[in-house]
Amino acid sequence: MKTSRWTHAAVSLVLAGCTAEPATDDVASSFIIVADMQQLMAAVVEPSADVYWDAAGVIIDEEGVHELAPTSDEEWEAVRNAAMMIAESGNLMMMEGRALDQGAWIAMSQAMVQVGIRAVEAAEARDVDAVFDMGAEVYYVCTNCHATYAIETLPPNDARTN
Repeated sequence: MKTSRWTHAAVSLVLAGCTAEPATDDVASSFIIVADMQQLMAAVVEPSADVYWDAAGVIIDEEGVHELAPTSDEEWEAVRNAAMMIAESGNLMMMEGRALDQGAWIAMSQAMVQVGIRAVEAAEARDVDAVFDMGAEVYYVCTNCHATYAIETLPPNDARTN
């Protein structure tokens, strides 16, 4: 197989990029917090979680049983994108200036990232049962955090409100 000098140059640039220094504090401090935590929850996390939660399930009413599942490429993409927003929201919650503490807050934010990654995988697999199951996992991560940091958002019958 014949390679050109341009191929060698491209490979050299890629390899050089792999050895680049990690971001400095100057780069990290250049982020600008646009939304406070309540705004981030209302504008990004909640709508994304709602899309994900509404993607799979069963509704039983007087008209019968209605199964919820994405039926088109566009609907599956919307579910995947919502899961991606859930995952990336965990990263946004850990940003300096937004993180409430370096203990439980960081652990719960990391849990949001991890559950979001698994939710993306379920959506990419187009596995309705896995999307349903991951919806429950997303819910658990959210409510566990709310039980510590936003107890007023839990339903009154939740034992953690007492």
